[in-house]
Amino acid sequence: MEIIIICIGKLKERYWTEAIAEYSKRLSRFCSLRIEELKEEKLAENASAADEEFVKEAEGKRILEKIPAGAYVIPLDVRGKELSSEALASRMEDLALMGKSKVVFIIGGSLGLSSAVLQRGDFRLSFSPMTFPHQMMRVILLEQIYRSFKIRRNEAYHK
Repeated sequence: MEIIIICIGKLKERYWTEAIAEYSKRLSRFCSLRIEELKEEKLAENASAADEEFVKEAEGKRILEKIPAGAYVIPLDVRGKELSSEALASRMEDLALMGKSKVVFIIGGSLGLSSAVLQRGDFRLSFSPMTFPHQMMRVILLEQIYRSFKIRRNEAYHK
């Protein structure tokens, strides 16, 4: 299975890049992992709602261009469905059994995802009704994907 994470913005802080590197290394024994970092649009400090919508649409267009044909797409959305770690592992197993060889997770920028990206999604996933910084969400997502593979293989992992 190939896991692709499409995300807005680059990681700058060393602690985030080290965490991403660690989970990427752990995941390498279970899947192929690719992280596509896309440019974050600039937004004026006192931007209007129209300016914010323009930014989301511009970022969304770039996201949609990066989704491979035939991929199963999971945008992260605060209004999506919350799953337990076991339920996410089960969903990933089901996708593999259905022959979905490419699974794309999408993490939006500070304004969230455009409606076009959300509509392209096959399943909207929420980790919480709370909002997290997109840098942190990338680490949390990788950890949960790793945990999913461990659960699917009945391998020990801390609880």
